[in-house]
Amino acid sequence: MSRFDRVLVVDWSANSTPKLGADSIWIGRAGSHSQPPENIATRAATMEMLHAEIRAALVAGERLLITFDIGFGFPRGFAEHLTGSAEALAVWDWLSVRIEDDAQNRNNRFEVAAAINRCFPGIGPFWGRPNTRDLADLPAKGTAREGHGLAELRATEAICSGAHPMWKLYTTGSVGSQSLLGQAHLARLRTVFPDSVAVWPMETPDKPVVLAETYLSLINPAVKTARGYACKDAAQVDLLARAFFSAEMAQLMAAPAAPEILREEGWILGAGHEAALLANLPDPALIPPRLRNDCFAMPQGVDWVPVDLALERLRAALHPLTRVEDIATHQAGGRVLAALLRAHRANPPAANSAVDGYGFAHAALAGDGPYTLPLVTGRAAAGQPFGGTVAAGQAIRILTGAILPAGVDTVVLEEDCASDGARVAFDGPVKPRANSRKAGEDVGADAEFLPAGRVLTPADLALTSALGVGHVRVHERLRVGVLSTGDELLSDPAAEAQPHQIYDANRPMLLEIARRWGYVPVDLGQWPDDPAKISAALDQGAQHCDVIFTSGGASAGDEDHVSRLLREQGSLSSWRIALKPGRPLALALWQGVPVFGLPGNPVAALVCTLVFGRPALSLMAGSGWQTPQGFQLEAAFTKRKKAGRREYLRARVTSDGQVEVFGSEGSGRISGLSWAEGLVELGDNAETVTPGKPVRYIPFSSFGL
Repeated sequence: MSRFDRVLVVDWSANSTPKLGADSIWIGRAGSHSQPPENIATRAATMEMLHAEIRAALVAGERLLITFDIGFGFPRGFAEHLTGSAEALAVWDWLSVRIEDDAQNRNNRFEVAAAINRCFPGIGPFWGRPNTRDLADLPAKGTAREGHGLAELRATEAICSGAHPMWKLYTTGSVGSQSLLGQAHLARLRTVFPDSVAVWPMETPDKPVVLAETYLSLINPAVKTARGYACKDAAQVDLLARAFFSAEMAQLMAAPAAPEILREEGWILGAGHEAALLANLPDPALIPPRLRNDCFAMPQGVDWVPVDLALERLRAALHPLTRVEDIATHQAGGRVLAALLRAHRANPPAANSAVDGYGFAHAALAGDGPYTLPLVTGRAAAGQPFGGTVAAGQAIRILTGAILPAGVDTVVLEEDCASDGARVAFDGPVKPRANSRKAGEDVGADAEFLPAGRVLTPADLALTSALGVGHVRVHERLRVGVLSTGDELLSDPAAEAQPHQIYDANRPMLLEIARRWGYVPVDLGQWPDDPAKISAALDQGAQHCDVIFTSGGASAGDEDHVSRLLREQGSLSSWRIALKPGRPLALALWQGVPVFGLPGNPVAALVCTLVFGRPALSLMAGSGWQTPQGFQLEAAFTKRKKAGRREYLRARVTSDGQVEVFGSEGSGRISGLSWAEGLVELGDNAETVTPGKPVRYIPFSSFGL
């Protein structure tokens, strides 16, 4: 068995309500589409993601291994007694028509377990339930069971230290609940991909997609020393995915059990091969779950950082972070393609007429004209093709967009013709294939037409739809958290402000920027200068966001708790950018999530967001590093600039095509942001600008606004 191109490890959950964080669903990825661990709140959303992963692997022609920390089978005797067949997959099918599990994780697993217990003698085998679920056939404690006649552990569990029995449904180690729900979902998945999915070890793993059971504790020694993960679950799935991807599958899939045991009980992939799995991992302390803790650090000796160097370092530190999904083409505007698109059909799909007129075979024309041709009975129109053949020397009435009937290759415009209904006359000469469109002259069938990383425009949706592509694979929208701090701030502009208070201008501005860039803005709120509350807000951001923007509290003052928290509990690099406005920029990681600490002044916050945030977020979202397009226009202002810093002036274009700048350069003058339509960029060197001199003007539209 060769290695797989992609490996997914799924830490399944039996939660009855949506949940993120520890003890919820986590996905680890390794291989051709390696990503940081992903946390999903519901089983329904997880299955949608897995369907998309399978479709993507099939389209790419890659082999995909998906492992789950659920039991794929039960101890021997269970399947045959319940279904009449000593096959684990028969139990899957039995459960798939009885387990109910909605989009919010509400499910009937306890009721189904009670119904199964009624099929067996004595009491059991399943046990465990909340005190609120009074089910007579489901005992709350394992010691209350008797006479059901089944073993506690499967053969594979007996060689895995600490494995819990499949009969346990509640509290820590509730493998049974996870397995009942998981087997039902996987049975339904198999019906969607019947020819592409194999279940190991019940089936030969020779299909493009293989499902297997695993046990997350197989690599616990590595997990214990891993650093920088959001929780233990995230470390387990990430490290185990890496181990499986590097492992020799023939060794792991050589399960030491009889075929009948494997078919009914299943086997844990990697069981008995813990040492080999650990050997496939580098030192876990050196494995970054998202970004290196020092990824933002500048080289020693760098004090004031030139803008270009800062952008270079930022670009090198970041990588795409988002997950992918399949969505309908008509819903994909503004989304980032995760895979290149190929035409499902040609455009146009068949040769057709470009005008209203008369069609015929050009080879039947003699001389330079004029010509008179008899008309066949009938016509060709868009959506109403002519079913017959137009004989040589005859013509047919044809309308714009109609497929050229057999025997027709040339069309004459209606306005150039005369007709009495039986004949058509027109002058010459006529060029062969005039006023006709060839099949595929726009895009041929199976041609690549849009690359991965493209942000889909309305025109792209038109092209994609015309080529018969009804669903596209896109990156999930980047989730951008925005957090404001400061005792002086008020969130509600309608609230009455004291003289020492100001209204929070940065948070609504940054949230709207995130929305306009096509990302999901996540409002993390405005918090006072309280370290505990700010830390909790950052924790929330790390759980729900891919990147966090903060404003305020990032300097070195007594109340600058953001910078202190990032330094003590995260990893902080304070960049002093040779930039005006915006000099201080804090870059850090909080639980592996990048944090941009922006200046508190709104003008500086906006400039830093456009100059640094725009390309960084674009890269993280999967659409690549974006460099804004500028234009050389004549200045309508005077400015003397010193060397050592790059400057950005609020600007707009005058009616005669010159560039004017706002009258004040103060970072607190928010009215200048509203007045401006773009920025004038002045380079790092000394410069004197006089009216008429060309300057670089970057409209806000070049920054995606």
